[in-house]
This record gives sequence, C-alpha cells and structure tokens, in this order.
Amino acid sequence: MTAATSSANGAWEAVIGLETHVQLGTNSKIFTCASTTFGDDPNTHIDPVVCGLPGTLPVLNQMVLEYAVKAAMALNLNIAEHSKFDRKQYFYPDLPKNYQISQFDEPIAEEGWIEVEVAEKGKDTYLKRIGIERLHMEEDAGKLVHAGSDRLAGSTHSLVDYNRAGVALAEIVSKPDLRTGREAAEYASEIRRIMRYLGVSDGNMQEGSLRCDVNISVRQGPDAPFGTKVEIKNMNSFSAIQKACEYEIQRQIKAYEAGEAVVQETRLWDEGKQLTKSMRSKEGSSDYRYFPDPDLGPIEVIASVREGWRTELPELPSAKRHRYAEEFGLSVYDARVLTDEYAMAEYFEAAVAAGAEAKGVANWIQGDIAAYVNANRLSYSTLPFRPEQLAEMVQLIDGGKISGKIAKEILPELLEKGGSAKAIVDQRGLGMISDPAAITTIVEELLAAHPQEVEAFRGGKTKLQGFFVGQLMKKTGGKADPKLANQILSKMLKGG
Repeated sequence: MTAATSSANGAWEAVIGLETHVQLGTNSKIFTCASTTFGDDPNTHIDPVVCGLPGTLPVLNQMVLEYAVKAAMALNLNIAEHSKFDRKQYFYPDLPKNYQISQFDEPIAEEGWIEVEVAEKGKDTYLKRIGIERLHMEEDAGKLVHAGSDRLAGSTHSLVDYNRAGVALAEIVSKPDLRTGREAAEYASEIRRIMRYLGVSDGNMQEGSLRCDVNISVRQGPDAPFGTKVEIKNMNSFSAIQKACEYEIQRQIKAYEAGEAVVQETRLWDEGKQLTKSMRSKEGSSDYRYFPDPDLGPIEVIASVREGWRTELPELPSAKRHRYAEEFGLSVYDARVLTDEYAMAEYFEAAVAAGAEAKGVANWIQGDIAAYVNANRLSYSTLPFRPEQLAEMVQLIDGGKISGKIAKEILPELLEKGGSAKAIVDQRGLGMISDPAAITTIVEELLAAHPQEVEAFRGGKTKLQGFFVGQLMKKTGGKADPKLANQILSKMLKGG
C-alpha cells in the first residue's frame, strides 16, 4: 500500500494516527497494592479500591510515575511540571467503578517525536520522524470473556475477569503523521522496542501488555482537509495493524468514490476474514463527562527527580542503529536486527569488545545463535555461550585456525554448555590444515585417483574444480584452509 492511491479525481492520501496502550511493568496496580501477575485465576487480584467501594481512596504508585516519565523522556516529550488525574465516565461491564481514572487536559507529557525506519520488501528503506502528541497515565479496564465465540456477536454469554482492572497504563498518542499501514506497523514496533529497552514494560502483545487503536481517514491530496476519522480498536500484532490500515484505506476510498458517506465510528479487525467490522458509534470527549478526580491531588515532578531519572535511560534503539552503522560499518539491515532486543545488542557489543570483528560476530548472532535462542526460548543474557567465547571462535576463523565448517560443527555443543572453542579444537585435532606441502600431497593423491575428471577439466570443463574442492574437504574433514586449497588445486589442475 503506498502513501497515495490514484483515483479518477486525483490521488487519495491516508492520514493515520495511533493510540498505543502500554501496560507498565509494576508488581502492583496504579492506585492499589493488588497484584498485576498475569495468568492467575480470574478475579483473584481485585480489592475495594479497584472496585471503587465507598470509603476507599486511591494512592498513586510512585513507580508508575517513574516509568511513565522515563517513557516520555525516551519519546522526546516535554514533561509537565504539574499534571492531574481526571475521571472519565463510561459504563461497560468490565469497568467495575463505571468510571476510569485517566488524564485529560493536563497529561504528564506532551509534544515529542520518534524516528522510525520503514523497511518494505522491494522498496527503499527510509527514515521518518513521527510526532507524538502526548503521553498520559491511566488505569486499565478488566477483560470480558465471551463464551461460544471470540467476540460478543455470536456468544451465548459473557464472563468478566477484573484481574486487569486497575493495572497501570501509559497511553501514547501519535500525531496524524503516518501515511501507510507499513508506517503504522513500524511506528508501533519502535514504541514497543523503546519500552522494552527501558524495562518499563515487557511489551507482550499476546498478553495484552501493548495494544493499539488506529485512527484513520483518507483525503484527496496532502493539502485537502482531513476526512472523517474511523477508529479501529485493540489490535495486538503489527501484522494486524498493517492489514487493518490497508483494508480500511481501500474501504473508505471505495465509499467516497461511490458517493457514500464514511461515518465516524469504532470498528474491529476480524483476523479470520481480514476485514474491519462496525462496532459502535464513536464517542466524543463530551460523552465522557471528564472532571478532576477529587480523591487524587495534583502531580509535581521536581527538576532534580526528573533529571535523576533521565540519567538512568539506556542508549535507545535508534541511537544504537546509527552508531552500529558508523562505528562498526554494519549495513542498515544488520544494525536493525541486532538492536531489536536490548539483550541481543548487549551480547553483540560484548563480543566485539572482546576483540572480534563486528561483521563476523553479527553474522553468527543473526544466524545460528538467534535460531538456537528462539527455538529454545532463551535469553541472550543467560545463554551458556558467552560473548567472549563467541569472540574467541570468530578470531579462530579470522586467523585461519579453523574453518567456518568446523565452527558450525562445534557450535551446538558451545551453545548448550558454553566453553572454549580453542580448547575443543585442540582436544579433537580440528585445527585447520594450512601447510602448503601437506595440502599439495593430498591434491596429488586426488588427481591420481580421478584421471578422467582431470582430463575433462583440462579439456574445458572448468566447473569440475568444485568437484575436486568437495573431495579435498571430504578427505580432510573440512580442515583444509579453503583459500590455500583452492590456489594449490587450481594450479595443479592446470598442470602447474
């Protein structure tokens, strides 16, 4: 899907903004000490404060404030010296109080941006700065479980689990700067990546730790006024975000070109049918009847506390990507993959710091090591094969002590148990044969054993050199120095 889609009346342009709900990874809820543990029995993490019972008072969890401010700083937002909480009134079975404590006109942070790298197969990768309007703190609602169907329509009855009610959220509202489904997915992915780097959220979309609502409209050209905005609720995968945007863009364009109205509403993404469905008419802020929460005082983040938290921020993904390209000479793709997870980036940097060449380390991490980590659901921080041990293996390869083939043979044992590649090589006699005289003797034996192939090679079938290379490697157990072996083999095949 491109930013503009041609029509009979000119080029249509999509205008997209995201509201990203990030569950902050505190052990207790935003206004009470009730647990936030995921997956426990339904309705075991509720208390009178969560339910808003008479005589109860909410108290702000200080770690929620710290996490929200750090998240805002990482998104280049301006932290408000003073902010407040408001009550947002709406009535739904999974909201035990029939109101939500949120922030309305005085959020904790406003006016920021992030840089996203938009990569799509068959197209040039480009960087784009996406504006962020605000970040505010609020409490989550509970969860409805619909029996007999995965949604309300078609279910026989619904059950409510209040365990999630009152869990701390940071809602991040982008500006309408996104133009394609791919940009929207990349933006959401970068938000998740940043939150995980900070350690303020695990970003687990399958468990609802990060959810996105998309606001989308279309207009005819970049100078035209915005069209009617439609909201698509609660998408929990980057693929769904992209597909839902692409479907909705086409749906709205078709409606306008057919002379039909696009109404302001909330829609749902149907993953099975790959389309959006109408859910309800969209409420406006007046429908929520906001007013300052009378039980919670104003929030003040003094400058010394703010700057103390700022010093604790790690180097963020975008900065790492730029540094990897400049400092290590890595490609855009390599830098992007290596910085996707904080632990992977730390593992890579530690291996390079131990003396290995960056590109070689990158190749092993992105290939065999990543496959092993993912297949076994491990973390780079606890992997038995430590970065300095990977560095040693890469140095053995670069120094001509072992071949890549030998490294692949010993790597499974190293990944499982850790240890020294050099020690294994020495113990098993796996070192590379780099003595020209030894290789020459082996080549002489091969040529004598295959006279017909030698004659065919000298008659013009030069591709047979690959056959001899294979035979040589087989005979030496893959230990012959490939470069030296090819040189000697080529010379002797030609009768030199």
